[in-house]
Amino acid sequence: MQSRRFLLASAPALLAAIPMAQAQQPATVTIDDHDYAPRELRVAPGTKVVWNNKDDTPHNVVSTDNPRAFRSRILDTDEVFEFTFASPGTYSYYCSLHPHMQGRIVVG
Repeated sequence: MQSRRFLLASAPALLAAIPMAQAQQPATVTIDDHDYAPRELRVAPGTKVVWNNKDDTPHNVVSTDNPRAFRSRILDTDEVFEFTFASPGTYSYYCSLHPHMQGRIVVG
């Protein structure tokens, strides 16, 4: 009976010592004034990145990798594209409608 009381009494301390997995907060890239902000974003593996078009013209987000890691549809004002970066690496992208718009996600 004594050992059962000890186990029950020590259970909260044991549970507190176990690290809890925390949900990775999404990172945001804003599209505005024909630019991505920030142009370079550093995130941990497993992070969801959300591109939000705040510009008054359509844009998209296209990976330069071959094969492409991601490609959004054309985003109108206030539309978003989401992609979760599972693997470490550097992912460059651009807007195929406005190729001067370029950005990079660094996962590591």
